[in-house]
Amino acid sequence: MTSIYIEEKTYDKANFTENPLAIGEYERCVFKNCDFSNTKLSEIKFIECEFLTCNLSLAKLQKTTFRDVRFKECKMLGLLFFTCNAFGLTVSFDSCNLNHSSFYQRKIKQIAFINCRLNDIDFTDCDLTAAIFDQCDLMNAKFENTIIEKADFRTSFNFSIDPMINKIRKAKFSSTNILGLLNAFDIEIEE
Repeated sequence: MTSIYIEEKTYDKANFTENPLAIGEYERCVFKNCDFSNTKLSEIKFIECEFLTCNLSLAKLQKTTFRDVRFKECKMLGLLFFTCNAFGLTVSFDSCNLNHSSFYQRKIKQIAFINCRLNDIDFTDCDLTAAIFDQCDLMNAKFENTIIEKADFRTSFNFSIDPMINKIRKAKFSSTNILGLLNAFDIEIEE
């Protein structure tokens, strides 16, 4: 299969559910208001790209490369990031809905989630060292055997993290959300 190389191109309002994105390498491209829902992005390389107000829900990501990729205001439900190419996986998310997605076993140190919905997301066996969770809703997010050392949760909410089964040294929490670390102990706290 022939692979293409596209550089510094902007795609606006493209519907990739009808005309799939060709397999290849996309460098410094911008995707605005595009629909990738239920599409196959497998084996495509995205390098220094931006996705703005796109729908990527349930897209297939087998061996997809995301290197220095920024997602802003995107709908990204049910994405399996653990099927991506793990080498050089560097992404950031701003005002995205990633509910029901999974980063199982991904090493994503210093990743930034800003104002994101992360309900029912799976961070099992992840390395989230120095990750930033700024104003994120982490309802039912799964943290098991997760490294969250030096991660910043100070402005996030609705999380439940068991300090007995996760590495949390030097992670940052606020006095208002610290209760999320105590849920595993099934204790009652009164104000």
